[in-house]
Amino acid sequence: MITYKDRLSEISVNQLKGFFVGWPNPPTPETHLEILKKSSSFVLAIDEDTGNVIGFINANSDNIMSAYIPLLEVLPEYQKRGIGQELVRKVLKKYENLYMLDLCCDTETQPFYEKLGLKKMTGMYIRNFDKQACD
Repeated sequence: MITYKDRLSEISVNQLKGFFVGWPNPPTPETHLEILKKSSSFVLAIDEDTGNVIGFINANSDNIMSAYIPLLEVLPEYQKRGIGQELVRKVLKKYENLYMLDLCCDTETQPFYEKLGLKKMTGMYIRNFDKQACD
């Protein structure tokens, strides 16, 4: 059974393992926990059988006009079960009264977000890959 939670009570770094697959310099579970703590909001997907976090999404917002979703991840062994979609839906619902909710994603993940009502846009970015782990 999968449950969804927007609080970190009873969540430890031991429950945040296995994320950031394929990242050349992935954040540690300790850094991952700090990212969640400092986010405006987040939702965790938890496998009740293991107690582990199996997916998460976070957002940063001014709670007046805009929000940004920097991260959405579901552990590989739990993908294709609708968990990522549910995480996105929960954040979209939370910020539905804002003017804008943005995210950047790779081209291959655009169809996933389009199915949830998001639209393609043009954007700009800077990536400091040497700071990717945020440690």
